[in-house]
Amino acid sequence: MKSAVETLNPTRVRLSIEVPFEELKDSLDAAYKKINQQVTVKGFRKGKIPARVIDQRFGRGAVLEEAVNDALPKFYTDAVNEAELNVLGQPEVDITELKDGETLNFTAEVDVRPTIEIPDYSGIEVEVDAVEVSEEDVDKAVEELRERFASTAPVERAAEDGDVVTLDLEAKVDGEVLEDGVASGVSYTIGSGELLDGIDDAVKGLEAGGEATFASELKGGSAAGKESEVTVKVSQVAKRELPELDDDFAQLASEFDTLEELRADSRKRLENMKQYDQATQAQERVLEKLLELVEVPVPEKLLEDEINTRKHNLEHHQLGQMGLDLEKYLEIQGKTAEEFDAETKEAAVKGIKTQFVLDELVNKEKLNVSQEELTEHLMRRAASSNMSPDQFAQAVVEGGQVPMLVGEVARGKALAVVVEAATVKDTNGEVVDLDDEDEDEASTETSTEAAAESTTEEAPEAAPEKTEKTEA
Repeated sequence: MKSAVETLNPTRVRLSIEVPFEELKDSLDAAYKKINQQVTVKGFRKGKIPARVIDQRFGRGAVLEEAVNDALPKFYTDAVNEAELNVLGQPEVDITELKDGETLNFTAEVDVRPTIEIPDYSGIEVEVDAVEVSEEDVDKAVEELRERFASTAPVERAAEDGDVVTLDLEAKVDGEVLEDGVASGVSYTIGSGELLDGIDDAVKGLEAGGEATFASELKGGSAAGKESEVTVKVSQVAKRELPELDDDFAQLASEFDTLEELRADSRKRLENMKQYDQATQAQERVLEKLLELVEVPVPEKLLEDEINTRKHNLEHHQLGQMGLDLEKYLEIQGKTAEEFDAETKEAAVKGIKTQFVLDELVNKEKLNVSQEELTEHLMRRAASSNMSPDQFAQAVVEGGQVPMLVGEVARGKALAVVVEAATVKDTNGEVVDLDDEDEDEASTETSTEAAAESTTEEAPEAAPEKTEKTEA
């Protein structure tokens, strides 16, 4: 076999491959054997039909087609390995010449990873928000905790904002009560916005036993998105009662004995959260600066596939779970289809560039992933997927996704190297030392995954799919 490589552009090559006919012998033998098992010829036992008879009855072309389809992946892979190409996705194969008994010539066009030069990134400087926790922040945190320990007491008056009402609901569409449109004993806090649009205005002013009807677009169920007529009946009105902010509340709501200790703990928690956010912000901004320094050509086919993957995941997974379609989602977001397409393309380009650049950094810095690092990452991913580590690990192994997880960890480490070399200052002009952040690795991986989310995984040595029927 002979092969030659022609560079079509920075991300695509054409392989021209010449195969002497004798190298097709094993595939021809396999083709005759396969056809033997699929056909019957009177006078011959199944599987014992001579090759000449198969040629006469079914045509030599059918045998050649089967043999070529069997042989192409191997010859293509050999050519890729010989040229040391880092290919992306499936090739487009074209058989240019097939002479029975003489030669097989074909070409394969395929996307390849572009050559990327990583410049000196030690001069990167970014600014992040300062970690500042005000008394108002602490007050808000304590108040939110207080809300969680609120109690309710029935009252004999009209419902007001903040009251907890017990409701019976009935929804009709086109005058017909929906099978899943009836609910009893629903507890609802007026003003929370957790039920239907218009329900707050409908129940405010009603006492226990009061009833009202209003129009609202259903958010879920069998008639999601449709305009309905909803009848609501109030069976109870209850007032929320908040506990006093004192030492007794601190003992009730926490492990602390005094309110002062509780407030100090709340401050510390808020500082930790803001430090985590600061670290994540640093990763994201350093990554953006790094991408600005590197010229990364993006393969058109890979970009097309990535855009389609992102749209599919949004429409069929995320929006489907919320009972929305793309049109309704865009309406809620206040975006046009053109704006959505532009944003999706921009995110896809960034994701692909991020993966390419960080992968190149992994190679340049010779970064490895230990079993401990992979296990820790797997456990984090399992938690974010609401799965047990064992369930997630099994799904990863069965889906052949272990290399993908290894790549995620390696890219996180690569970005951490760049962040460590960068200068990070807060809005007060103070240098931020991220080395001491407990969440540094986690936030690095978070920002890396966010940038490269849904990035199409490439098959480094993907074999060509079966070709169109060939002529002898």
